[in-house]
Amino acid sequence: MDQLDATIHLAFAFDIGYEIDLDRARAMLPGESGLLARRRRTPESIQYRPAPLRLTLDASGMALPGGLATTRPPRAELTVFDFAAISLMVQFPVRASPYELRELAGNLAEPGPLNVAARLVVNPWIERLKPVVDGFEVSDLIEEYIVFQIGDVKPEWITSNIDWIAGLIRLESGPLSAAEVREATKLGFSYTPDDLVMLDWAAGFVADRDCADTLQVIEFANVQLLEFRHIDDRLDDRLEAAYRLIHAERGRGRRPTLWRTHSATVRSVRELEIEATSLFERADNNLKLIGDQYLSRVFDLARTRFHLGEWQQSIRRKLEVVGDVYDLLVQQAGGTRMEVLEVIVVVLIALEILLALIRH
Repeated sequence: MDQLDATIHLAFAFDIGYEIDLDRARAMLPGESGLLARRRRTPESIQYRPAPLRLTLDASGMALPGGLATTRPPRAELTVFDFAAISLMVQFPVRASPYELRELAGNLAEPGPLNVAARLVVNPWIERLKPVVDGFEVSDLIEEYIVFQIGDVKPEWITSNIDWIAGLIRLESGPLSAAEVREATKLGFSYTPDDLVMLDWAAGFVADRDCADTLQVIEFANVQLLEFRHIDDRLDDRLEAAYRLIHAERGRGRRPTLWRTHSATVRSVRELEIEATSLFERADNNLKLIGDQYLSRVFDLARTRFHLGEWQQSIRRKLEVVGDVYDLLVQQAGGTRMEVLEVIVVVLIALEILLALIRH
């Protein structure tokens, strides 16, 4: 193949709290409401609710690994969602051979340096958003995703280069087995004979000149994955704390003490349960794709590859387990208090009888 004009899109998702007041944030940042990019076929009903805030940033401090030069300076866009997630999307336009792009894919398999660079870009803006963030807390988690984009292609080109595409989206610079190629490229589709969307876990491939809406849907799915991972990690912490409480009680060889009610811990679990439920509702409702079969299929591809359904089920199961464990601890503490009260009542009755006998 000859030199290809391609764009490498790097998406980085961050969680910075519970909720962002977008109206106040809009007054503080030089951005505007980020309506969903539209094509002629996209219905007007397809949009964000509420629309996130978008602003263009300077990403001159970021560069592709391996020294691959860009044809223009990289362009970065920050998207601020109301559920306290932000996404940085950086575009690197390049002109490179297929071999160079495959080598780049291999270099991108280690995202650590790029994650550090992305955090340096967004940190000043996170600080500016801090006053309008409810429950401000910057998570250490970063969810990154890579999309390789080229222009329109012919169907025969896709067929003859499927091994190369599989290498890109698997972030492998070397050859893959036939079985691995089939697995990597099994989730993809074309809207016209000249375009293609193909997604894997770490990266995707898009052959389409007009694909801003496609990229935004993939970006949003990446943000959802980060939010689910963030909630899941917090639930793991709650489960560990619950198990430590149980083991501590067993280690002492006795029931919970009279004054140990675990009320603060139970309240924090219930707050987390409410937060997770609210996150599901807001994340699911933020981008409405009903009525656009193409974008719905793109999101379904991303949802499948990112295992969003499995993450959601795992979170719901852990919420139930954590709640049950703490309910058990509360019941144990309540039972201990009842036993103590019963003993006190018996002692008081015995004292009353003893005093009556002494008086007589």
